[in-house]
Amino acid sequence: MKRIGAHVSASGGVENAPLNAQKIGAKAFALFTKNQRQWKAKPLTEKSINAFKANLIIAGIAPEHVLPHDSYLINLGHPEQEGLDKSRAAFIDEMQRCEQLGLPLLNFHPGSHLKKITEEKSLDRIAESINLALEQTSGVIAVIENTAGQGTNLGHRFEHLAHIIDKVEDKSRVGVCLDTCHTFTAGYDLRSREACDKTFAEFESIVGFQYLRGMHLNDSKPDLGSRVDRHESLGLGKIGMPCFDYIMNDPRFEEIPMVLETIDDTLWPEEIEILYGLVG
Repeated sequence: MKRIGAHVSASGGVENAPLNAQKIGAKAFALFTKNQRQWKAKPLTEKSINAFKANLIIAGIAPEHVLPHDSYLINLGHPEQEGLDKSRAAFIDEMQRCEQLGLPLLNFHPGSHLKKITEEKSLDRIAESINLALEQTSGVIAVIENTAGQGTNLGHRFEHLAHIIDKVEDKSRVGVCLDTCHTFTAGYDLRSREACDKTFAEFESIVGFQYLRGMHLNDSKPDLGSRVDRHESLGLGKIGMPCFDYIMNDPRFEEIPMVLETIDDTLWPEEIEILYGLVG
């Protein structure tokens, strides 16, 4: 079964996110477990944790269909030790929050070299950061999100993802989230069935579908290969609907959280319905 949802608000407490997902007809969702623009946050309370788990049951959404996202401040490939240490500590905290909530996935942007070290050295640092986090946590998979390649961000080539995974010691606890907008603007075409066949065959040969743990379903404002990260509502951007029809009818995308981050949240219930309407 396909598990479609959106990145919903956790305003007022993480326990509100499952109910916000239920309101839009979601069978999966993403959330921030803390303020994504701050380094530190108060620890989760026992009350919040228990209410979150209870509300997941009410919403009928399994923990494996929740795709939490870490803070945007974290850079696991940081070229400077101070920034790297700060990022690693914050990432471990994010992993521990997922542990507390009983969530087996944590989605994150890999990092940036900031033009201060080589791509390869930064990718090695990302893998080392993941290894350190996995040593200090249990039961949570580090899910690397591919990027559009804006600025000095790494992760826009499938080879970057493969490089990181290769250097992660526990392969059972690393995965990938493919964002359709990022994939497209990084230079992988998704505008037709044939283009999707080619792009996903490349993903299979370089990374492998066994590592696909989630997706972000977004159309794209910018053109193919522009390396600019700007999402659009489904069918209103440069990718178009054939890509989403392809994904909804391909068994390789079953039972993973597939999350809308499209720009108009008032359209999310409609977009979820449209996606399910493409099946078959």
